[in-house]
Amino acid sequence: MRIVISQSMLFPWVGLLEQIRLADVFVHYDDVQFSKGSFVNRVQVKTAGGPRWMTVPLQALRLGQRIDEVRIKPRQEWLGTHLDLLKVSFRDAPFRDDAIEIAEKTYSMEYSSIGDLSRASMLALAKYFGLDATTRFLDVRQLNIPGSGSERVLAVVKQLEGTHYVTGHGAARYLDHDAFEREHIHVEYVDYLRLPYPQPDGAFDPHVTGLDLVANCGRAGVRNICSNTKPWREFINESD
Repeated sequence: MRIVISQSMLFPWVGLLEQIRLADVFVHYDDVQFSKGSFVNRVQVKTAGGPRWMTVPLQALRLGQRIDEVRIKPRQEWLGTHLDLLKVSFRDAPFRDDAIEIAEKTYSMEYSSIGDLSRASMLALAKYFGLDATTRFLDVRQLNIPGSGSERVLAVVKQLEGTHYVTGHGAARYLDHDAFEREHIHVEYVDYLRLPYPQPDGAFDPHVTGLDLVANCGRAGVRNICSNTKPWREFINESD
């Protein structure tokens, strides 16, 4: 069983959708400290003038707050800006209405935290591409596992009886690979293909919001959500 553990991200890039596709169980990891500059409350949108950040502004953010505690500023202060940016970006895209509808429906709901909003945005993209049919989603808080860092991640995978832990590249900075091996759990890193698809306004940019894939390819864009994984030793050796 493949387990993926990740903080929720705002309308994330295709690479995170690939993690969802690869997972038998995807664990939302939002009871950890919010980090400024993360992708929890922002994502890039491609425009004729280059990529632009689409950011949900936060309310009274305090040092040390958890993602599931961080509040959002009132929608009327930023919603119009987000939708205008998306409409300009997708103005000539064949499936622009699908992308705008996903954004509008997601933003129309009330959320108690940025974690809840970003989770809803991820799930909306996953549902659109049918990824929710093969992946089960859990909130890490349901598991009641204390701790932090690599030790807690390992405990989560063990409780879920995972045989493989699939993760993005950032985990290489802190993950104790040997500890996973001692528990007979295989660690695999996503081997991002960044498969191009038709995109206006210059060279292909794989790191923009997954809404861009919706707008330009529609549901057929699921064919671009196709990366596989590499065993951790192979990944680390190639990174050195």
